[in-house]
Amino acid sequence: MNKNLLDGVKETLLMGPGPSSVRESVYKAMGKPTIGHLDPYYYKIMNGIKEQLQTAFETKNQVTLSISGTGTAGMETCFANLIEKGDRVLVLINGYFGMRMKDMAQRMGAKVTGLEFEWGTPVDVGTVASELEKNDYKIVALVHGETSTGVRNPAQEIGKLAKKAGALYLVDAVTTFGGLRVPLDAWNIDAVYSGSQKCLSCPPGLSPVSFSKRAFKKATERKDKIPNWYLDIGLIANYWEDKKRAYHHTASSNLNYALYQALYDFIKEGPDKVFARHAEVHRYLVGKLEKLGLKMFVAEGSRLPMLNAVVCPEGVDEAAVRRKLLKDYHIEIGSGLGPLAGKIWRIGLMGHTARKKNVDTFIAALGELL
Repeated sequence: MNKNLLDGVKETLLMGPGPSSVRESVYKAMGKPTIGHLDPYYYKIMNGIKEQLQTAFETKNQVTLSISGTGTAGMETCFANLIEKGDRVLVLINGYFGMRMKDMAQRMGAKVTGLEFEWGTPVDVGTVASELEKNDYKIVALVHGETSTGVRNPAQEIGKLAKKAGALYLVDAVTTFGGLRVPLDAWNIDAVYSGSQKCLSCPPGLSPVSFSKRAFKKATERKDKIPNWYLDIGLIANYWEDKKRAYHHTASSNLNYALYQALYDFIKEGPDKVFARHAEVHRYLVGKLEKLGLKMFVAEGSRLPMLNAVVCPEGVDEAAVRRKLLKDYHIEIGSGLGPLAGKIWRIGLMGHTARKKNVDTFIAALGELL
């Protein structure tokens, strides 16, 4: 084979549901020399990541680290560690990733109640309150930003209900972390997982997670062994514990360099400024889309700034538009999932992608195609 296929990789403006565009500083960080996963200097970097994640998550949780795997690995980490067979789990579902939560909890042997809401609308706090008054649950699970629909769910309010009910509160922050506040301690969140490739603008491959003292106690004092050795949070925490450093697996030093740099950039820019930038560019995009005669799928007060669901006009082949954007303009956007397939486009404004010049580039291309 004489041709190197990597020569054909072209830069794409990533405006889908993830991954997002990566900063040059993160690419440079990832290209630094590989060192061993037991190298003392790598331990310093691990400590730095832990401290930065605690800052970004606004938490004092000691078990705050990155899982070697994508956001779905983070999801499985939380469910595998927190569920014991027969535990009653309430999963709040208003999109594809809520359905994935339900499936995963069932695979772990939980007795799952899936409380469903219409796709494109947020979880209703009153309905959740009524359910928690009627039944006891060990865990309440919520997707903060439902990536399949562009809906922001009331994570803070659900956290109050979970605390009152005495349940552990598990939150999916894959899409929101780094683009919206996810203050774990203030919102009573016991376990959270995210992904490196969305608002942190890192390559895919790592999942930031954090466990409260109560959640970690549940995971490490359970009767049965955790049914997943690789994602056993007790074993992983020992690897991330500065004084113990018990070998667990061969973590990727280069991917963690990238995560360290992405978090460094996030904190240096200032979390409040980052959140404001996402909100401003979101409004800018919505205004441009409306001028093209396009409608948003989600009502204004429930929209995610970093994931915008746009209704495909009647008579337009949404897949053909996406193909042309990618082939002719090197711009990637996402399609709908499940019942929304063929009906919406999902336009990402995540991390480094959330800039007005990117919106202008995209709108110009979309306007030509429509």
